[in-house]
Amino acid sequence: MDDIVSQAMTKWPNVPHCYGWLGLDARGQWWMRDDRAQALGGFGSGIAGAKGSVLRHEKLIAFIHRNYAADEAGQWYFQNGPQRVYVELEVTPWVWHLEPDFCVLAHTEMVARVQRCFVAELGCVYIEADLGFGLVFTQDVGLAAQAIELGLWVPQTCVRQTLAERFGFVLSPQAQNTKESIKVLVPGAGDTAETRNAIN
Repeated sequence: MDDIVSQAMTKWPNVPHCYGWLGLDARGQWWMRDDRAQALGGFGSGIAGAKGSVLRHEKLIAFIHRNYAADEAGQWYFQNGPQRVYVELEVTPWVWHLEPDFCVLAHTEMVARVQRCFVAELGCVYIEADLGFGLVFTQDVGLAAQAIELGLWVPQTCVRQTLAERFGFVLSPQAQNTKESIKVLVPGAGDTAETRNAIN
């Protein structure tokens, strides 16, 4: 976690959490979801426009990556200054990219150590690693198949619909929470000096 974030948490310890405004898709891309996107449906609903707008700002994305974590209930969030911005997940909290030497990198660019491999219906490949549980990026499934053929990974079968419960993560913190979702309008969150300094 960035020092500037830790300092903001200490300075403003009781800032309400934010729900529904940030999503992570199956490609490891981040999406900002305004009121209009949220009104169209859930992040993983498949409804056109419900995902929102994909983030392109490299420094902001790097800031999110450095401050991405999970709470005790398995809800993933981005710690933005003093405020937790909970993440809507399309599939899993991690998306894995494979290198030609079978090194596994998270969508946050952190190196992951493989513990177990799983294959679900339609050929989707998942990895449980030291960082957590995630989906292998679609374009890297061929490399995953090579790793399996070489005996580097021994796959177990799984059912996609049971993964969140089995591996302890929450797809939609917004749906789990009864509080009203709020915008990022607090000191230390959103377009404030802390966030501007972190991404500039």
